[in-house]
Amino acid sequence: MSLPYRSAIATTDDPAADRPLPHLDEDRWMRPYRPGPWRVATAALALMLASYLLFAALIMAAAGDTQGAAVCLLVAALVIGATLRLLRVGVWVSGKGLRQTGFFGTVTVPWRKVASVRTAQQPVRVLGLPRSVQGQALVITRKGGEPLRPQLTDHNADFLGRVEAFDMAADAIEGWAAELR
Repeated sequence: MSLPYRSAIATTDDPAADRPLPHLDEDRWMRPYRPGPWRVATAALALMLASYLLFAALIMAAAGDTQGAAVCLLVAALVIGATLRLLRVGVWVSGKGLRQTGFFGTVTVPWRKVASVRTAQQPVRVLGLPRSVQGQALVITRKGGEPLRPQLTDHNADFLGRVEAFDMAADAIEGWAAELR
């Protein structure tokens, strides 16, 4: 059985690969950009570690060491849970508002409480590490003047080395804000 061309091979020269996702449903929370290669690679390595831990748990259980197998199983479950949470980190939009998801917490701001959404040149952290460099960040300010912590930068795991993708994602989020505020 042969597969259709579009499902069998994805070309790397496809201009739609870096384009933001279209507005499908305004009631669903969606990320207007694709997860970046750094985030996906980190998740893949973490899931590979989890598979080794699960295999170690299987070997320990077969050898009769149930306590060691339980510890390996628990650590593998924690790694899988942390990986899934890592893949959810980012800025999400819907008709209801703007949601900024971090690793340990989520902040949801209804559109009526968003004062401004803009890009700004400022010091940003590289891949979330303590080192900071000059870069662009999407600054979201609530009414009342308090800004949210910049989650979307051109040096985070989604956009490091992909400045055009950052610009398109920031434009998409700014478009949502202009349309629904």
